[in-house]
Amino acid sequence: MKVLFATYPMAFHTPGGGEIQLLAYYKHLRAQGVDVSLFDPWNPRFVDHDVVHFFSCVGGSVHFCNFVKQLGLPLVVSSSLWVTEATKHLYPIAEIHHQFSLADRVVANSDIECETLARIFNLSREKFVTVLNGVENAFYEHISSTLFRSRFNLHEKFVLNVGNIEPRKNQLQLVRAMKSVPDLKLVLIGHERDPAYARACRDEGGDQVIYLGPLPHDSELLRSAYTACEVFCLPSTLETPGLAALEAYAAGCRTAITEVGSTKEYFGDQVEYLDPANPGSIVVAIRNAAAADKKSRANRDPHQLNWQTVVQPLQSIYSSLTTK
Repeated sequence: MKVLFATYPMAFHTPGGGEIQLLAYYKHLRAQGVDVSLFDPWNPRFVDHDVVHFFSCVGGSVHFCNFVKQLGLPLVVSSSLWVTEATKHLYPIAEIHHQFSLADRVVANSDIECETLARIFNLSREKFVTVLNGVENAFYEHISSTLFRSRFNLHEKFVLNVGNIEPRKNQLQLVRAMKSVPDLKLVLIGHERDPAYARACRDEGGDQVIYLGPLPHDSELLRSAYTACEVFCLPSTLETPGLAALEAYAAGCRTAITEVGSTKEYFGDQVEYLDPANPGSIVVAIRNAAAADKKSRANRDPHQLNWQTVVQPLQSIYSSLTTK
């Protein structure tokens, strides 16, 4: 079985969550014997493959998917989309509906996403399948906090937030909440997706906020940061559940995370949940997380959410489409 992976745009330089997912699927499916190729627009070789898996539903994607179906190939689409009745006016719903209709299967990262997409787009629930997000095994391996603290000369206790600095990630509300816990610094790691918003976070946070810029996804410094922090906090207005949250979870972090999205489906009672619109709720979640027994949350099954395990359903999905 040969599978072709494609996304839109067809090239990327600073991978985000969707591209990290694509590359993780590529790496771990190949390790498990699935013949996966990355799309080359100069030599696409569609007909040399049994299945096409497309990782986007942004504007223009439907044309690519329509061409795949004209060739008679099975099509899998990873949605990377959370849309509700309240937000669907922000998206090209008709175009996305057309793309999902073309797909033989639409992959989402949780059952709640599948159910929501099926309802919003009025499509069969059977079309949507859950493949969980995962994390590399390296994040389960202990690494000393000294590496991170020494590199950045950081000796105070701190709350850690990892993610693009932008309104959806809600760092400004976190900055405001942190004023109620002045004994802790707030360390932000990530790209300034919205420079004005990032500047507002730094200005309002003052000396309590330490912005370190982005760190490579596979950096030992990032793993060391998870070890060093008192609490990992992700107060996003929505998470599905967020790769940084999975990394923090794997590293055994005491975690405070948004209740909005699919987080509870992943983390159960192993983290503290917060209302991202309520700074008081963020403070309570941080304090409760900080008071938790870190050791009790460090003994997590390393096979529960690693990529090797979570990609296995994809093999069954591809096989079901090629044996019809």
